[in-house]
Amino acid sequence: MRIVRRPGAFVCGIDAAMDVIGGKWKVLILWALNERTCRFGELRRAVTGVTEKVLSSHLKELEDDGIVHREVYAEVPPRVEYSLTPLGLSLNAALEPLGLWGREHIYRGAEEAGVGVDAGVDAGGGVGVGAGADCAAEPQVVAGLGRG
Repeated sequence: MRIVRRPGAFVCGIDAAMDVIGGKWKVLILWALNERTCRFGELRRAVTGVTEKVLSSHLKELEDDGIVHREVYAEVPPRVEYSLTPLGLSLNAALEPLGLWGREHIYRGAEEAGVGVDAGVDAGGGVGVGAGADCAAEPQVVAGLGRG
């Protein structure tokens, strides 16, 4: 069972938010779910590099935190879909400025390194969270800049 920290245990609001979105994959899961409801396999493909074990663990934590809704359909074979709750949508809205900052940082780093930034990434300054097909292209650009 997951232990949820008491409100008084946080140093500040950033600390509380990082408790929810901390980890390499949670923000990318939120990103993928921002556009539409997804099944587990769809999320696994959308979040390139995540293992099934970690994805399952992160989804459970996000569900426990009230960010993700898990819907199980009584079908054979069983079908499970994940979507964002209103709290999850508000978290994505809060992450939007961070996505903009990251995009600007990537472009600046690419220009300094002399690397092209046209690998399918929206050059118009689109927002990182909920950018749809843009999501799949951005990790390659980041990896191309030497960030792992």
